[in-house]
Amino acid sequence: MSSASPIRVRESAAVPAGPRPSPPATGPGPRQPRRAPAFLWALPPVVALALVFLYPLFLVVRQSVSPDGGGLSFAPYAEVFGSASFRSALVTTVWLSAGSAAGCLVLGFVLALVIAFVPFPGGGLVARFIDVFLSFPSFLITLALLFVYGNAGMANGVWTDLSGAAEGPFHFLGTPWGVLLAEITYFTPFVMRPLLAAFSQLDTAQIEVASSLGAGPLRIVRRVILPEALPALAAGGSLVLVMCLNEFGIVLFTGAKGVTTLPMLEYSEAILESDYPAACVVAVVNIAISVGLYGLYRVVSRRAGA
Repeated sequence: MSSASPIRVRESAAVPAGPRPSPPATGPGPRQPRRAPAFLWALPPVVALALVFLYPLFLVVRQSVSPDGGGLSFAPYAEVFGSASFRSALVTTVWLSAGSAAGCLVLGFVLALVIAFVPFPGGGLVARFIDVFLSFPSFLITLALLFVYGNAGMANGVWTDLSGAAEGPFHFLGTPWGVLLAEITYFTPFVMRPLLAAFSQLDTAQIEVASSLGAGPLRIVRRVILPEALPALAAGGSLVLVMCLNEFGIVLFTGAKGVTTLPMLEYSEAILESDYPAACVVAVVNIAISVGLYGLYRVVSRRAGA
C-alpha cells in the first residue's frame, strides 16, 4: 500500500487544477443578414444604360420606319437604298475604311518594329507618347495637316516664296487621298499599341537563335516576329476599321469635295435636308455595320489575348 501511493500522487499532480472547459454550445448561432439578390445590384446600371443609350437608339429605329405621311412603313428604306447618293456614300465609306486600315497596318507594323527592336535615344519616350496620342481628337490632327499642306499652309507658302508662283502645288487634302492620309496619320497609333504589347512578350531568345543561325533581319521578321504579331495586327486592324467607318471629324475638317461617307450623309439628310426618316435609315445601316465589325474585333481580340 505504501509503495503505490507515490505513483498516485504523481499522477494526480500531473492533472492541472482549475475549472474544466465547458462543452460547446449546441444551440442555434447568430442569424446571418439576408443578402439582396445579385440582379438587384445590376438593375440600376442597366436602367441607366437603357435610358441613356437604348431608348434613343429605339427612337432612331422607329423613326426609320415612320415616313412623313404617318404610320409604319419600310418605304424610307426602299427610297434610301434606291438612291445613288446612298450607294456612293456606302462605297466611299468602305474603300476609305479598308484603305485606312491597310495603311495603318503597314505603317504601324514598321514603326512598332523600329521602336521595339531598334535601340535609339528616346525610344521609351516615343512609346509613351503613343499612349498620349490616343487621347487626341481626330480633328486636331486634321487641323495640323491643314496648317502644313492646306491651300494656305506652310508647304504652299514656302513654294510660292521660293518660286514666285501664284499658288503652291499641294491641294491633295481636299481630295479622297487627303482624307486617307489624315485617317492613316491619326489611326496608326491604334495599331501600334497592341503591337508594342505583343512585342514586349516576345521571347528574344528566338531572335538570337535565328540570328546565330545566319538569318537576316527580313527573314527574322518574316519567320519569327510576324507570326507572333498576327493576332495583335488583326485586333488593331479590326479596331481601326470600326473607327474609320464612323469617322466624321476628319472628313468634315479636310473639306474634301465629293467625299461623302455614311456619317456625312446622315448629317446632310438630317441637318441640311431635314429628312429625318432617311437620316435614320442611314444611321441604322451604319449601326448594323459597326456592330458587326465590333463583334469581329472582340472575337479577334479575345483570341489574341488583347
